[in-house]
Parts: sequence; C-alpha cells; structure tokens
Amino acid sequence: MASVLVVEDDQFVRSALIRHLTDASHTVRSVGTALEALREVAHFRFDVVVLDLGLPDLDGSEALKMLRGITDVPVIIATARDDESEVVRLLNAGADDYLTKPFSVEHLSARMAAVLRRARSGGAEAAPSSVLRVGGLTVDPLRRQAELDGARLDLTRREFDLLAFLAGRPGVVVPRKELLAEVWQQSYGDDQTIDVHLSWLRRKLGETAASPRYLHTLRGVGVKLEPPGAEARPVG
Repeated sequence: MASVLVVEDDQFVRSALIRHLTDASHTVRSVGTALEALREVAHFRFDVVVLDLGLPDLDGSEALKMLRGITDVPVIIATARDDESEVVRLLNAGADDYLTKPFSVEHLSARMAAVLRRARSGGAEAAPSSVLRVGGLTVDPLRRQAELDGARLDLTRREFDLLAFLAGRPGVVVPRKELLAEVWQQSYGDDQTIDVHLSWLRRKLGETAASPRYLHTLRGVGVKLEPPGAEARPVG
C-alpha cells in the first residue's frame, strides 16, 4: 500500500493512528518531534506524511516549511486550529491537505487515498510526445517539467498538476468544481484552496490576478489558461 510517516507527540493519538494505518496494510514509521521527522524524510522515502502542528520542539507549520526544503512528499496536516487564516498559512507553507482535530480514521483514510491517487497518477497517462505548449509556456506531463520562455519553473506537485490540467485545455473555462474533482480528487472542498494555488502559479508565471497574462479567472464561472493576447485576437 503506502509508506506513511506519522508525526504526532500525543502517544494515545499516535498509537491509534499507527494501529489503524497498519491494519489498512500501510507501512508506518512514527516520531514525536519535528527534528525527528526531518531526519526521517532525509533517510527514508515516504508516500505521505501526517503532520501534527502542536509539536514540543518546533511548531508544525515551521516544520512543514523545512520539510518542503528537502522533499515534495505529500503532507496532510492534523491540527486543532480551524480558523481561516491558519488554513491559508498552511496551504501557503506547502500542505497538500489538512484535517481538523478531532477527526475519524475514515476521514483520514479518504484524504490519504485522494492524496496518494494524485501523487501516483502524476503524468503516468501522458505519452512521451504529449508536451503541451501554450504561448511561451511548455508543460511536459511525462517528465513533470514546465518552462516559461525557456526558463524552468520551480513548481510544487500540486502547482504542476493544476498547470498541466489547465494547459491541456487552453482557452477553455474550467469550472472550480471540475478543478477540485480532477486536480484535488475531491468531490467537495473550499474554493480558497484553489485560489491559493492559483496565486502561487501567477507569481511563478510573473503575473497577478489584476494583470493576468496566462491565467484568467472568470468570477462565478471558473478559470482558463491561454496565451497572452488571445482575448484580443479577432475571430475568423
């Protein structure tokens, strides 16, 4: 199944998670501090990390930033903090998903399954010749590489998935529900998650929501990706 690292200092919660994940045929390693977690990901390959924020040595959000400096392994945050600004901060720090405590093991299983599907599907279905080109933007789903005007883009897994999905449908307005279903593999969720990732992509594409070049948001409808100046081109 999957190799999972559980980072949780509460021994009761930690034991319950280990038991449940092991029963589900996952391989589980566990630690109780942020520094131990960093050592683990530096020495072992994991499919997903379940990270608690209330760690004794370092706040989990800071640990998340440090993790992102050495690996792009999917990270599911487990937190008792449920305010909107905290959620945005976690997504900005590179979280792939989050769960608010208390949560059921069934809920964790569903979120893990979605994260693992995304990570494993990657560009597996893409053919070697299926390089996508939109204006000066080039996206190679097979190699999971993207370039803008010949310069390599440094994208997270989720940013790349979002960009590749939109690049495969140039000029098409994609509804947010479709993005959530196809990119995030979720039938429901918060639009804020999409907005945050679009904001990251815009920065890396050298544009803003107020002055878009490639990414265009149609309020209440969806998002489309097209080459600069496409909207100004005459039809026919």
